[in-house]
Amino acid sequence: MMRVIFAGTPNFAAHALAAIEAAGHTIVLVLTQPDRRAGRGMHLQASPVKEFALGKGIPLLQPTSLNISSLNEIKRAEAISTLNVISQIQFDAMVVVAYGLIVPQAILDLAEQSGRHGAFNIHGSLLPRWRGAAPIQRAIAAGDERTGITIMQMDAGLDTGDMVISEAINVRPDETSSSLHYRLADLGARLMVRCLAMLDAQEETPRTPQSEEGVCYAEKIQKAEAEIDWSQTAITIDRLIRAFNPFPVASSTLSGQNLKFWRARPLSKVLADQYQGNHRPGSIVGKSKDGFVVSCKDGALEVLEIQKPGGRRTSAAQWIQSEKPAGALQFTKATT
Repeated sequence: MMRVIFAGTPNFAAHALAAIEAAGHTIVLVLTQPDRRAGRGMHLQASPVKEFALGKGIPLLQPTSLNISSLNEIKRAEAISTLNVISQIQFDAMVVVAYGLIVPQAILDLAEQSGRHGAFNIHGSLLPRWRGAAPIQRAIAAGDERTGITIMQMDAGLDTGDMVISEAINVRPDETSSSLHYRLADLGARLMVRCLAMLDAQEETPRTPQSEEGVCYAEKIQKAEAEIDWSQTAITIDRLIRAFNPFPVASSTLSGQNLKFWRARPLSKVLADQYQGNHRPGSIVGKSKDGFVVSCKDGALEVLEIQKPGGRRTSAAQWIQSEKPAGALQFTKATT
């Protein structure tokens, strides 16, 4: 069995960590991001990876940076200390999953030393498509019909290393980032366990360089992107709503209230035509059995689940029944 250093932070990473440990490998060190303030009380919360490590008694480090050249003395000292710890540990491979910090070349070099297998990353896309921070959200927003997991040998670039294993899955028509996240987390964990088993058995693992064709970048999601532009098509808006569920959640302003949109669906042309008229995009043009209908660039979107400021998620049908909006209502961009 392998001795593994693991670096990761969110649930996606914790799922892989649990699978590696359950497969019998020894986790000799875990790196995860420092505790963050979250929730209404803004209390410090441990990452899912930290919680797992503490529960298993695994040695843990939470540096704020791994940059040994940082101009910030505290961060530089933390980075040097972490590098020193890793240099003194006996390990066979390093696994990095959604860590959130750049792993510097100095650490990659330690993982590549003679007798070691290197550092491997579980990436939530079929590389070279969607390199970067938000591959799951970007795939849904772009309307990709297929995505998957790539196990990649890490190098100094941004998700540019050689591919070791990859496997594709279909993106369902109603897929949200939440549902796709769990499916890919499970797939990534299984593929990483397979990769470690191959390395442990001294099997020759493939190293396939990434093609320079089809490269695109999954930029980090910004909250400002979640504001719905009703002049887009209903299909585009539906993809955005699904891509930004559960974060940062698509939103739009109605009568001064910024409402969050959790679920919707584009209406077929036949159904959309029933609501057609001289309506501006963003207008509420009618009620439906399951919610209400908003006009878009080329048709209409049926809103199914919504949330008021400070409220809970509720069905759009309940919301429009309780609110009983009257007159011509128009969703607009939030004022700043």
